[in-house]
Amino acid sequence: MKKLIVAAAGLSLLAAQVPTQASAQACKLTAIGSAEVAAVRDGRTLLLGDGRELRLAAIESLDDGAALRALAQGRALRLEKLGAERDRYGRLVAFAFAADAAPSLQERLLAQGAALVAARVGDKACAGVLLAAEKQAREARRGLWADPNFAPLQADNLAGLGAKTGHFALIEGRVLSVNTSGSTIYLNFGYRWTRDFAVVIPRRSQGGFRAAGLELKALEGRRVRVRGFIDRRRGPIVEADAPEQIEIIP
Repeated sequence: MKKLIVAAAGLSLLAAQVPTQASAQACKLTAIGSAEVAAVRDGRTLLLGDGRELRLAAIESLDDGAALRALAQGRALRLEKLGAERDRYGRLVAFAFAADAAPSLQERLLAQGAALVAARVGDKACAGVLLAAEKQAREARRGLWADPNFAPLQADNLAGLGAKTGHFALIEGRVLSVNTSGSTIYLNFGYRWTRDFAVVIPRRSQGGFRAAGLELKALEGRRVRVRGFIDRRRGPIVEADAPEQIEIIP
């Protein structure tokens, strides 16, 4: 089972800066009603008063639910969706807002350092809002970002990458080459293709990256940050089919 990398660090529940409401307006969501929170199951799962289970969309959880409990326990939520309303287990998948407040619970968790942006958000504008909140927390070393052991993995740390196979992670490094073989595009972070880290992208997804302003061939020589679950073929890989999985590091 794939797991999320969790660092052993104390989580601050102090209020954190979040993106402005104006920035959030670029993220277009569809209202699907409201509900009251009966219980917090984990860092991104809520039991609603009507018996439904809600998974917060577009994030990966970093804690046992303490941060989410402080934000949502016993409160009324406004729910808005991006994409499918339910997952394959029948759970609601949505952005959640406390009463009429903005930003979303997702943004607030990210800004506290209690969550990571998921590999797939589904919309460029929404991804941008969430990535900005995550960046704020990372740069300010809030929450779990305060632990140096939680820093993004380096692409040339093969032992570290191998140890995290099956886990969600952020990986940073320089793209040495971009190659296409059959139906697959490879972002290579080393010269030893049978051992070094690579990002594997279905060729059919190239148009989506281009539409988001990310030309894959132009990544050669650039430092990037990649998010996703680490898998292994000959060497460690991350499969990417959404542009929000790759950020250029200035």
